[in-house]
Amino acid sequence: MVLRGNRGFGYVRLDWFTPDGLGTWGDGRLFILGTKGYIEVRKYTNVAVGKQGNNLFIVDDKQSRYIDCNNVTLPFGPQFVADIVNRTHTAQDQEQALLCAELVITAQKNAKVVHLDA
Repeated sequence: MVLRGNRGFGYVRLDWFTPDGLGTWGDGRLFILGTKGYIEVRKYTNVAVGKQGNNLFIVDDKQSRYIDCNNVTLPFGPQFVADIVNRTHTAQDQEQALLCAELVITAQKNAKVVHLDA
C-alpha cells in the first residue's frame, strides 16, 4: 500500500509467507526510512546471523549501529494492563486513544484506489 501526504510518500508492506529456511515462523520487521538514514527492527530473528530476536539497526550518514534490545525495559505493556485494572491513564490517555481511532476512520474513509498504467 502506498501512502501520500502533503509532504511525502510512504508505504506499508505485508509479507505473509515464511520460507522454510528461515528457522522461525514469521519475520517481523519494521523499517523507518528517512533522507539521512533508516532504522530497522527485526523482531524474531537476525537472518543468517542468529536466531535471537529483538534486534535494532540504525544507519545514518556517519555510521551503522546495532543494539541488542533483549534486556531493554518496555514499560507500555505493563502500564497498559495497570491502566485497565486501576482505571488510570498512564500508558495512554483516553484522548489519545480516541484521536487514534478517529485518524484510522478518517484515513479509511478518505483512502482512494490508485490504478497504475502498465
